[in-house]
Amino acid sequence: MPSPKFLSKEDILRAMQNTKSNHGAARFLRCSLNHYKKYATVYVDEATGLTLNELHKNASGKGIPKFLSNKGKKAPLKELIAGTLSIESFEPAKIKQRLVFEGYIKEECSRCGFHEARVQDEKIPLILQFKDRNKKNYELENIELMCYNCSYLYAISPISEQQVTSMEHYIEKKAPEPDFEVDDAMREHLQSLGLWKEEFDPTDGTNYISENYKGDKEERQAN
Repeated sequence: MPSPKFLSKEDILRAMQNTKSNHGAARFLRCSLNHYKKYATVYVDEATGLTLNELHKNASGKGIPKFLSNKGKKAPLKELIAGTLSIESFEPAKIKQRLVFEGYIKEECSRCGFHEARVQDEKIPLILQFKDRNKKNYELENIELMCYNCSYLYAISPISEQQVTSMEHYIEKKAPEPDFEVDDAMREHLQSLGLWKEEFDPTDGTNYISENYKGDKEERQAN
């Protein structure tokens, strides 16, 4: 019979950093709650004088999403992981949050171990990936967290090629060049109005102002 798993103070602290409750910490360390408490009640936090078990109590559930709770007779999160509950009623981002808080998955990249938090909001940029590409299959063997870099290398790119182009390139927008020709009928019409010259440039808008109007305008400005 294998000997019980020894939990060091460092193990307990690491589990506390990645979860929001003692239940989550025990699950994170893959042991029973009673086994976890056996060690967490021995180790003391020097700053507060509390045991690590007392320090990590979260009876009110602060910071833990209330949906998909594992308490009571019904345990939706467990049913979802087992594949007996449809995910259509739940938001994927909140499912991922609950999986992390409950200690089912570690909040770090499964490939490179990245777990650095963003400065402005302390969020860790990780993407939930599905090994079989089925986004409805939340079985623990099928899901893993990846950082953006590893996601690009090994799974699905977190950004599209169009987004990359928009970030990397400055595309100067220019007005479209006029693309038309003046046929004989139009040229004769313009000649009858006094708006046509042999050196007439159809792309120059000022050429469509009559000579009489131009002369009147110049005369008015002179007076």
